[in-house]
Amino acid sequence: MGTLGSLRRKAVATAAAAGALALVVGCGGSDDSVTGGGKKDGKVTITMGLYGVMGLKETGLLEQYEKENPEVDIKAEIAGDEQTYYTALQTRLAAGNGLKDIQGIEIGRAKEITETQADKFADFAGTAGTDHFLPWKESQISTADGKVLGLGTDIGPMAVCYRKDYFEQAGLPTDREEVGKLWEGDWKKYVEAGRAFKKDFKGDKVAFTDSASGLFNAMVYGYPEQYYDEKGDLIYDKNPAVKEAWGLASDAAEEGLTAKLRQFQPGWDPGLANGTFATAVCPAWMLSHISEKAGEANKGKWDVARAPKGANWGGSFLGVIEKSPVKEEAKKLVAWLTAPEQQAHIFKEIGNIPSSEKALENADVKNAKSEYFDNAPIGQIFGAAAQEIPDKQVLGRKDGTIKDTFSQGLALVEQGTSRDEAWKTTTERIEKAVG
Repeated sequence: MGTLGSLRRKAVATAAAAGALALVVGCGGSDDSVTGGGKKDGKVTITMGLYGVMGLKETGLLEQYEKENPEVDIKAEIAGDEQTYYTALQTRLAAGNGLKDIQGIEIGRAKEITETQADKFADFAGTAGTDHFLPWKESQISTADGKVLGLGTDIGPMAVCYRKDYFEQAGLPTDREEVGKLWEGDWKKYVEAGRAFKKDFKGDKVAFTDSASGLFNAMVYGYPEQYYDEKGDLIYDKNPAVKEAWGLASDAAEEGLTAKLRQFQPGWDPGLANGTFATAVCPAWMLSHISEKAGEANKGKWDVARAPKGANWGGSFLGVIEKSPVKEEAKKLVAWLTAPEQQAHIFKEIGNIPSSEKALENADVKNAKSEYFDNAPIGQIFGAAAQEIPDKQVLGRKDGTIKDTFSQGLALVEQGTSRDEAWKTTTERIEKAVG
């Protein structure tokens, strides 16, 4: 295993075509018709539906499992964009066909899965060797009657990725410790730093941050309750945390501090490559994407600083379809892929923070540095950030949909719509989507 970034340049092409569901089929050749696997001639075929850069294929783990289990053949479809992936997954769950044996589940979809699709997924409760996860991680994918519908891959503790060269041009500190102190304890200080950047940056066509929605998400996910309360009632329209985040993100948008580039949407990758913004709020799993899309030309220009406040943004699970013809073999593969050793390996290679408590104690995790991000001690930075994540995280059935709708609403503000009008449009869209 090499330092973080050693495999990215070879492997993270999976995120290149956001929106294409069947982007790549790994480890078993290309076959767009692949659905569930099966057993034939002593060989077991297991299919997987994944998205983004989950690290399972990119770090060689699927290939390693095949070598250690020569009777197993793994075929993994990887979609670049989770929203597109989940839309297709919902369609296939409703139809009862086209499903893979193993399906990735993003945290924003977990509540909807546990409440509406529990009968479609196998139960991991009591599975041997799966008692090493952070307690709140397992609870997010558990049903009210105690079924565990998947095993956790990563979590999303927060930091801020920033361009040292741009900070220097703006007369701001460049040392990661000093940068973290610029906005320590308050996201308002982050926006204040953006105002100073805009005022003093020597050059043009560089915004302080990529998007208003990135700032919004980082703030909202620092609170135990976001869009729903513990009773399952919607509170997005009256939650002070949401209103505070909307207000500050709108400030950044209206003052021209953003590059108007929503993360993982068209234009964001070229923005990374062309250096059109100086900072991005970055959960741990985003580092691999930034380094891949910003490219070799920007290696060492990016660094990582502590975020103003702790938060968890994102993280995923692997679930197994109940009617999979290779259900037990698929469950065995999922348990292996999410074991502490494999989670530590993924972190060391591409930076996805483990959801395994045991993996978080691994020396390779604690001492990891990122070569691409100027040897930033990401093990220390994200490990400390993980400790700041609220112990209780109240998830709701349509969290992912609501998050996407707020992102679209803030994009309206960036394009010139008044914040009040954009809020009205956003809440109307949410009511229609969740009603």
